[in-house]
Amino acid sequence: MRLANKVALITGAGKGIGAAIAKRFASEGAKVALFDVDEDQASQVAADIQAAGGEATAYRVDVTDRQAIETAVQKVLSSYETIDILVNNAGINRDAMLHKMSEADWDLVMNINLKGYFNMVQAVYGLMREKNYGKIINVSSAGRFGNVGQTNYSASKEAVVGFTRSLAKEAGSKGINVNAIAPGTIVTDMYYGIPEHIRDIMKLITPLARPGQPEEVAHLCLFLASDEASYITGQVIHCDGGIFMP
Repeated sequence: MRLANKVALITGAGKGIGAAIAKRFASEGAKVALFDVDEDQASQVAADIQAAGGEATAYRVDVTDRQAIETAVQKVLSSYETIDILVNNAGINRDAMLHKMSEADWDLVMNINLKGYFNMVQAVYGLMREKNYGKIINVSSAGRFGNVGQTNYSASKEAVVGFTRSLAKEAGSKGINVNAIAPGTIVTDMYYGIPEHIRDIMKLITPLARPGQPEEVAHLCLFLASDEASYITGQVIHCDGGIFMP
C-alpha cells in the first residue's frame, strides 16, 4: 500500500480525472476527502470507494468560496486528524474567441482554475508546514501552450505552472513537494464537448494516436503523491500521449 495511513484531499473529485485519482489513491490505502460542487456525484464516488473496501468522505465545496473551504477542511480534520496530500484538480473551460469572450467567462475560469488552487493551498499549507510533510499536486493541462478559443483556459493553466514552481521553492525547506501534471486529451465530459472533427485531429497529432483515460492520469498522480517521488519537486510532468516533447 503506497499511501497507507495517508489522508488525501482531492478537488473536482465527483467525476473524470478527479474521481479516478480518488479511487486510485483509496486503492493504495489513502483515506480520501472528495471536494466537488456537485455533492451527489462526489457522494457516489465515495460510495464506490467504500464498496471496494476503501475509506472516503464527500463534501460539497466551491473552490472559489474560502469560507466553505475552511469549513470543509475542519470537517476533514475532525474525521481524519490530518491532511497529507492535496490534489488541486477542479477546473472548467468556457471557450470562445477573444473578441467574443465575456468578462464573466474570463473571470470564472480564472477564479476556479487558478484562484481556486491558491485558496485550497492556503487552507492546508499551515498544517503541512507544521509537520514538515506534504504533497501538493496541481493539475495544469497540455493546453497551457495555447489553443484557439482558449485564451482564458490556456492562461489559467500556464499560470498554474508558475504557481507550482514558485510554491515549490517556498515549500521545499518544510518537506513539502509541489508538482504539476499536464494532461493532454483525456476522455472526460470536457473531451466529449469537443466537436468530433477536432477530436480526430487531436488523435492525428498525438504520437500514441489515441486519447488517454482518466486512470492513466491517476497513475501519475499516485507516483507523485507517494514517497517514491520524495526528491521530485517544482516539476511539470505531461501525461499527453507524446504531444509535448521537451
